[in-house]
Amino acid sequence: MKANVLIIEDVRELSELVELYLTKEGLAVKSAESAEDALAILESWTPDLIILDINLPGMDGFEFLHQYRRSETTPVLIVSARSADEDIISGLGYGADEFVTKPFSPRVLVARVRAMLRRNREDQTKSEAKLFRFGPFTIDFDACILKKENEKIPLSAKEYGVLAFLAEAAGKPQSPEQIYSAVWKNLYGDITTVAVYIQRLRKKIEDDPSVPVYLETVHGMGYRLNTGADS
Repeated sequence: MKANVLIIEDVRELSELVELYLTKEGLAVKSAESAEDALAILESWTPDLIILDINLPGMDGFEFLHQYRRSETTPVLIVSARSADEDIISGLGYGADEFVTKPFSPRVLVARVRAMLRRNREDQTKSEAKLFRFGPFTIDFDACILKKENEKIPLSAKEYGVLAFLAEAAGKPQSPEQIYSAVWKNLYGDITTVAVYIQRLRKKIEDDPSVPVYLETVHGMGYRLNTGADS
């Protein structure tokens, strides 16, 4: 599991011990002895997980976490000698994902780190699976919307249905009958309706609807959404 871990701990012997165990697991590790040093590191290095002490010189761990969570969602594991319920509740309230009290077993800490990294990667994979990108466009299957970069492209329900169906077909041509059955939920009807909706979509996503780049006609087979993956 290749990942970056930032340790923010002012007790050098402890941070070196944790770093030793994590590097043995194949993780890339950087250490900071203060929150201010950590913020400087974060300007040019992106961790996949942060191990954070609360009692730090200068800005304490709670302040750092409060500031960090304004813009970042990277998992944070607090490791602290402060074990009162109030401290644990405060840490989790500020956005920590887990809280481990000192003293701790380095092997157990490593196991927690690995579990947190695995969960985070699984969550990212699930999130990405709900998005479909082609050219400058992104289909958000959860929200049922199409965006061009950051601009939402207005689509009717049926227009979205046709586009989403072709996206889920992963570049394979779909016949008008297949599209009509999937989107209109009807085996029988006027399948020329499909061609009408394809033309509407082309007007919204193609630079030149008469020479489509994304919504292609595959003669004798139907239509397909060209993602550029096989271009």
